[in-house]
Amino acid sequence: MAEGESIRIEIAFKGGQIMAAMVTPKTADELEQALANGRDGTYALDASEGRYSVVLPQVVYVKRFARESRVGFGI
Repeated sequence: MAEGESIRIEIAFKGGQIMAAMVTPKTADELEQALANGRDGTYALDASEGRYSVVLPQVVYVKRFARESRVGFGI
């Protein structure tokens, strides 16, 4: 995965655990669609650091971070 093609997401699970991962926008979209459709089972999440199996019914929320677009000295 190229550096410019990834975004950061955080997934919160029942019980309070939170995991962060760098994924492609397509992967984040697919995860959000699986959750919105109420799918059961697991979702294979391909991230820059490896593959995760996410148990969909255990997900409380997904936070998707906006891409950083700073150029220059913060003006």
